[in-house]
Amino acid sequence: MGEGGGEEGYGKIIVGVCVMEKKVKCGSEAFSAPMRQILDRIKAFGEFEILYFGDKVILEDPIESWPLCDCLIAFYSSGFPLDKAEAYADLRKPFLVNELEPQHLLHDRRKVYERLKMFGISVPRYALVNREAPYQELDYFSEDEDYVEVHGNRFWKPFVEKPVDGDDHSIMIYYPSSAGGGMKELFRKVGNRSSEFHPEVRRVRREGSYIYEEFMPTGGTDVKVYTVGPEYAHAEARKSPVVDGVVMRNPDGKEIRYPVLLTPNEKQMAREVCIAFRQAVCGFDLLRSEGSSYVCDVNGWSFVKNSYKYYDDAACVLRKMFLEAKAPHLSSVIPPTLPWKVNEPTLPSERLTRQGSGVIGSFGQSEELRCVIVVIRHGDRTPKQKVKLKVTEEKLLNLMLKYNGGRPRTETKLKSAVELQDLLDATRMLVPRPGVGSDNEAEDLEHAEKLRQVKAVLEEGGHFSGIYRKVQLKPLKWVKVQKSNGEGEEERPVEALMVLKYGGVLTHAGRKQAEELGRYFRNNMYPGEGTGLLRLHSTYRHDLKIYSSDEGRVQMSAAAFAKGLLDLEGQLTPILVSLVSKDSSMLDGLENASIEMVEAKARLNEIITSGVRTTHSNVTSECPWMADGAGLPSNASELLPKLVTLTKKVTEQVRILAKDEDENLAETSPYDVILPYDQAKALGKTNIDIDRIAAGLPCGSEGFLLMFARWKKLARDLYNERKERFDITQIPDVYDSCKYDLLHNAHLNLEDLDELFKVAQLLADGVIPNEYGINPKQKLKIGSKIARRLLGKILIDLRNTREEALHVADLKSNQDNCPNSAKAAKAANQEFRQHFSIKIDDMRRSHSTSEMSIDQDDNDNKETKYRLDPKYANVMTPERHVRTRLYFTSESHIHSLMNVIRYCNLDESLQGEAGLVSRNALQHLYKTKELDYMSHIVIRMFENTEVALEDPRRFRIELTFSHGADSSPLERNDDSDASLKQEHTLPIMGPERLQDVASYLTLEKMEKMIRPFAMPAEDFPPPTTPAGFSGYFLRSALVLERLVNLWPFHKNAHTNGK
Repeated sequence: MGEGGGEEGYGKIIVGVCVMEKKVKCGSEAFSAPMRQILDRIKAFGEFEILYFGDKVILEDPIESWPLCDCLIAFYSSGFPLDKAEAYADLRKPFLVNELEPQHLLHDRRKVYERLKMFGISVPRYALVNREAPYQELDYFSEDEDYVEVHGNRFWKPFVEKPVDGDDHSIMIYYPSSAGGGMKELFRKVGNRSSEFHPEVRRVRREGSYIYEEFMPTGGTDVKVYTVGPEYAHAEARKSPVVDGVVMRNPDGKEIRYPVLLTPNEKQMAREVCIAFRQAVCGFDLLRSEGSSYVCDVNGWSFVKNSYKYYDDAACVLRKMFLEAKAPHLSSVIPPTLPWKVNEPTLPSERLTRQGSGVIGSFGQSEELRCVIVVIRHGDRTPKQKVKLKVTEEKLLNLMLKYNGGRPRTETKLKSAVELQDLLDATRMLVPRPGVGSDNEAEDLEHAEKLRQVKAVLEEGGHFSGIYRKVQLKPLKWVKVQKSNGEGEEERPVEALMVLKYGGVLTHAGRKQAEELGRYFRNNMYPGEGTGLLRLHSTYRHDLKIYSSDEGRVQMSAAAFAKGLLDLEGQLTPILVSLVSKDSSMLDGLENASIEMVEAKARLNEIITSGVRTTHSNVTSECPWMADGAGLPSNASELLPKLVTLTKKVTEQVRILAKDEDENLAETSPYDVILPYDQAKALGKTNIDIDRIAAGLPCGSEGFLLMFARWKKLARDLYNERKERFDITQIPDVYDSCKYDLLHNAHLNLEDLDELFKVAQLLADGVIPNEYGINPKQKLKIGSKIARRLLGKILIDLRNTREEALHVADLKSNQDNCPNSAKAAKAANQEFRQHFSIKIDDMRRSHSTSEMSIDQDDNDNKETKYRLDPKYANVMTPERHVRTRLYFTSESHIHSLMNVIRYCNLDESLQGEAGLVSRNALQHLYKTKELDYMSHIVIRMFENTEVALEDPRRFRIELTFSHGADSSPLERNDDSDASLKQEHTLPIMGPERLQDVASYLTLEKMEKMIRPFAMPAEDFPPPTTPAGFSGYFLRSALVLERLVNLWPFHKNAHTNGK
């Protein structure tokens, strides 16, 4: 001891720092900031001398002339002679903080995973593809559109592809076609970016050897763990590069991270990693997914940046190591006062206490926001379409057999790119060229026209995406034929029904609407300044989950909303996969109320055609909504013929445009692929395609041929001339097409389109609400059947929030009643430091939530509560959290939910109870006929902390509602509206109150009124993991784990969050 320290350092322990200068220097400084902070503290104890080797010594001098030291800090980086350092250590035998030989393992991800598994440390499911030469073909590896298979192990997209070389940081994530496809490349931070999305890349790399592993849904958050010896671990969370690739930095240019508490299991994992690789100072990446934790990378030597508390602890831990190794006779007890005088800066504290709704509650107390639940309809979309045709062509029948396993009576569904490409190839060969090879028989002409329509739909956009197009082939007729081997007979289909469903795609306007509404919520729905949500979310106190139905337009609306809400950047596919959980059982389907809806439509047809309505005894001029068919125009029967006439006029104009387009296509080969529009790129845009508009083409991906097919079908189905019968169920579709073309295709100058819109709107405003019930009681019955599961989930959300808030309040009350507890904790902490068993995450357990209070449709073991570490966070109430649940769905569920909320008191079990909606709001809702795109219902719950825990007034519910897109610019045909003319986008109306200002709706009252119509909590089935390529959409709450969400920070934020 002291041999290398000279006279001045005699008797001191020499700590040698043998690392490359680029890893430790910070400008002209000898060491980087974390290294300097820690070594300065170690030196300040007076027991150590720090000796820095330098690049010249390390690279040029023989190890025999290297300085002598007692303890050695040495770790590999690019250019570092690890073998040479090992030889020095063997020669001089210093105490090694991080052993050198195991550092070779860190350069090979295969060996890292092998070592982790050897020590029983959980890693993601993975498989190895080893190539001896680039592009070597391997018999155990195969790739399909939505998966790769390695040694029989199938990895469905999204999956992760990592080079086996640990120094190669080019990691790829491949997304399924059902989410739009594409690939995201992760890389070392370059400026403010750490990833890049490539929508056109669908195939994996073959240049080298790779690890393929299962994508772990983490809610957009990565956790980095830093050990200093096996007894100490510090963890920080950061926004994952998987989501939008933007590195969020503070005003000093440092990446923003937040300390978090590790679970007992994670602490054990940290200890095991430290021991397995024999690296005392070690960083590794932790994935928290579905309530479990996995190690996905081990980095070796790593220090935390910008944490004075960590610098203190690390210096103390390293000092203890050095003394025990080289001077065990010296006491390692920490002095009462640490020898350095470094005061950790104190950032301004913040409190999540604001006035509820921006006002003082009716009892005068301030309130705290506890829960935000929003049910939202998707954004603007293209009209939904369907083509039906009977097919007898051999090619199409063979295709059906190919994909149904050769079963002649089994229906086939084609959705993947490979399947749809096969269908397109077959259809191209069957479609006759215009004017060639067709006779004049009407059926043949119609069949050829439908085949052309199928071909046009399949070619639309230039690529396939299962979200937007799907084909069903249903066998209709069979015959017995001789088997090919001559042994007996077999059935073979000779006719099938082809059903092609397409359209309903989120438009550029729909994405813009969703994103802007997300921004509105970010700035207005949460208490505080304009960035209230970001400040809340960034401090790890925001429990966010986003749910979506199965429909592509709904999923993409949810992703676009999340982008605006959380201030993200980039394309929607990574956001969708990382943050949006699909739950079709809760947000899709009308099957439960199909019988009642048929009855309602039949009665509606009777009212319109006869003009006779039933008047109930409780119908008054003050309650006009109680009548059967309320909202229907009195002259509906007169408007129908006018609707038909105007529809035919518009259809004829589109037919002429389509004829011109068809003639142009006839001049090209029928096998040419027409690529007028790239739908994948359109998903990343919020602006219209100016070039298409300037060329006189329809907006979006629709050509004139498909536009004509849309209008022709409407004209044909709206009125059956042979039977002289109107089909009122077509009225919403006519209105839908009118509104779409008036908004997106006004440049085509279709005559009478605006007049048709006015007539269709009058009828649709009466028809659409009454399809969900002809009177309030039927609306309540239908609404409760459609939204039963969603209503049950909302009640669970509210109840869980209440239980968590009461648990926190109870803990706080116990602490306040035990004034000695703080002194006891301080004494225990002092003893803890004196014995130097520093385990930073054991110093204080988070008691912020009841583990009993979780979503009932979540698995108890998979709802781990991850919390901010209060010792490091400058937050006065880290145990207070806000729960946000966003449910994205279609028009049917919005109508159903609203009908239950406004008519629940009409149920026999609730007779005499006051309703949830005020009389003024009922009047307003009656006048609000359409629940347009992005319409939403908001339920916010506030806690009044100044009343007793058992008082029903402790929790107040606020109900607000928006009818979504404002169509008044279309009604006025207002060319002066810039957003309408230039962006094809209608503005979204802000939410309005459903209660009187002076009213006070308690949670108890809300539960009482909704419970009869909601699915009981005990009926929610346990979570399941779907099989197949949609497996990344783990059911419901399994995808977004509570409180592990990405960090959105306002681009121009200051340290105080304002």
